[in-house]
Amino acid sequence: MTDDNKTKVQSQALKGFLGKVDKREAVIGVIGLGYVGIPLISSVSMAGFPTIGFDIDKARVDQLNAGQSPIKHIHSDEIKRLSENGFSATTDFARAHECDVLIICVPTPLNEYREPDLSFVTSTMDSLAPHLREGQLLSLESTTWPGTTKEVLLPYVEKAGLTVGKDFFLVYSPEREDPGNAHFNTQTIPKVAGGHTPACLESAQALYGSFIDIVVPVSSTQASEMVKLLENIHRSINIGLVNEMKIVADVMGLDIFEIIDAAKTKPFGFTAYYPGPGIGGHCIPIDPFYLTWKAREHGLHTRFIELAGEVNASMPQYVVDKTIRALNAEGKSLNGASVLALGIAYKRDVDDMRESPSVFVMELLRDWGAQVAYSDPNVPVFPKMRQHAFDLASVELNADNLRAYDAVILLTDHSDFDYEMIRA
Repeated sequence: MTDDNKTKVQSQALKGFLGKVDKREAVIGVIGLGYVGIPLISSVSMAGFPTIGFDIDKARVDQLNAGQSPIKHIHSDEIKRLSENGFSATTDFARAHECDVLIICVPTPLNEYREPDLSFVTSTMDSLAPHLREGQLLSLESTTWPGTTKEVLLPYVEKAGLTVGKDFFLVYSPEREDPGNAHFNTQTIPKVAGGHTPACLESAQALYGSFIDIVVPVSSTQASEMVKLLENIHRSINIGLVNEMKIVADVMGLDIFEIIDAAKTKPFGFTAYYPGPGIGGHCIPIDPFYLTWKAREHGLHTRFIELAGEVNASMPQYVVDKTIRALNAEGKSLNGASVLALGIAYKRDVDDMRESPSVFVMELLRDWGAQVAYSDPNVPVFPKMRQHAFDLASVELNADNLRAYDAVILLTDHSDFDYEMIRA
């Protein structure tokens, strides 16, 4: 084949893909039906695209196909609307061949040594690889280290006999979901995208621009991967700073919240962050360590990032230490005390338990011999977790129940809590 013919093939493949996107004929497949995947499917479906959801959890697939939402802030009516628009969920990865777009939204946790665990990504690619075909776009949205798309995903595509940028398009576009945020959704949050080639980037801009208001292009998949890490490292470091300020303010008898409220009246140069029992969710406790791991490959030691991680990781113990001192002041011991944890989700008004610092506090309290209970309107029963186990259900929150506990610790400030009753 001559170079002119190769160019023609390339332009025809891109033209065909762009045409399908423009006509809303492209079938969009989303792998991973969780806090990122379901909102993404909703936005894609609202834009008029046919959608297929993939997950290895059959119970999750059955739940969605029955029109039930597994996530608190997404109503089941929205899932039913998706089904009416032709959405279906499946565990059959052979259906990936039907898709013009495959978007991967699977977890990227850390292993026991706090190193990146890409097993969900690689197992997904193992399942998808036999069904990749010409004309598809493959986008990774899971948070990872710079170079993953090129070093991990690209070999799968090449092994399938496809040429990225000519008859196949490879993209990294980090998810930016904020569960429970009423002010922003998938459509209104600007979307960063990087392509392996210029044609890949063009296809990504067309795809994401069809259902997201603003698409922000960057020069490569590596740059796009680094954007996500910078965003969450910025938050981790500033949360670590304010957590340390909280400890200092306590020693000095100062109210850190009063200080933050006053500081944020400055109209420039200051962004308010607030202290808490630690950091939770899938992003902030994990993402910084993806960069520290990759930096070591280049002989670098990311001291600032790791220091913030140490401060944030120490906050559950700080909360327990304060509880011990408070009980001692009343002539009581934590050993044998009854303690109620208010809020165990990782952030306000969600049911997401991933990396919740509340659970670490509860474990430390249990280790000290306390009788631990919890109340959380969003988590009626303590869920099965890989590293944590409590056989507990949420306690009804009322004045009589509160008086029955030796200590009550507010860990997640859900808006459903009656704070006047709690204070009384």
